Amino acid sequence: MLVQSVRRATKILQELATAGPRMGVTELAERVGVAKPTMHALLRTLEADGLVVQDPETGKYLLGPALLRLGNAYLETQELRGRSLTWADALAQRTREAVWVAILTGDRVLVVHHAFRPEGAVQILDVGASIPWSTCALGKAIVAFAPSAESERLLKAELPVLTGASIADRKKLRTQLEQVRRVGCAFEDQESALGDAGIAAPVFDRSGRVVGSMGIVGPVERLLADPAREEHALAVREVARNLSRDLGAPRNPSQRTA
Repeated sequence: MLVQSVRRATKILQELATAGPRMGVTELAERVGVAKPTMHALLRTLEADGLVVQDPETGKYLLGPALLRLGNAYLETQELRGRSLTWADALAQRTREAVWVAILTGDRVLVVHHAFRPEGAVQILDVGASIPWSTCALGKAIVAFAPSAESERLLKAELPVLTGASIADRKKLRTQLEQVRRVGCAFEDQESALGDAGIAAPVFDRSGRVVGSMGIVGPVERLLADPAREEHALAVREVARNLSRDLGAPRNPSQRTA
């Protein structure tokens, strides 16, 4: 049985995360579908636990610091993340590119680990980044090997368009996923951000089930130009395979089920 007050509280957090960062009581009440007094009570409860904070200048609410603690605690429970640390560093050193490790949550991929490109330039940590699965190599690598029912559900859902290169054509996307299954890795060409590219491969657990993906991200001219494209793809596949074995995956994982 779903508890209504808990559902409303989570809806508030979701609205602040997606439509925020700052929202007033009236707007939140309209979005959640409750009366303003009820919204006031919900916000006071969330504020007491540090899940939201109120801007003293505007009176509007935004997400609170307690969510960061919860997020970090969640990352620490991820076996994939823990096992990937050494392998991600090895892939970054081998390709000289940044490495992301991701899992699928709903219809988006969540970056759970980020190994910086081994150079002196300033880089921004992207752990926690959430990206539509269909617009990135990381997502395609997972969905291509997900159970058929799950991949079909995702293909039939709305396919976001982030750039002119994003793929909203389901037939074309199906063809891409079939190609991923054949070659063992996925490619992204400016589909989530102009100028950026990605190459990713699936990661499997001890049961042979796909649990995430690992890949490199960087400028399109550096990742996808020949012969770097094939060299990078080979490295990504090999290191992702090693990570899978570290997780106990069989040498020939089942990869996809009906």
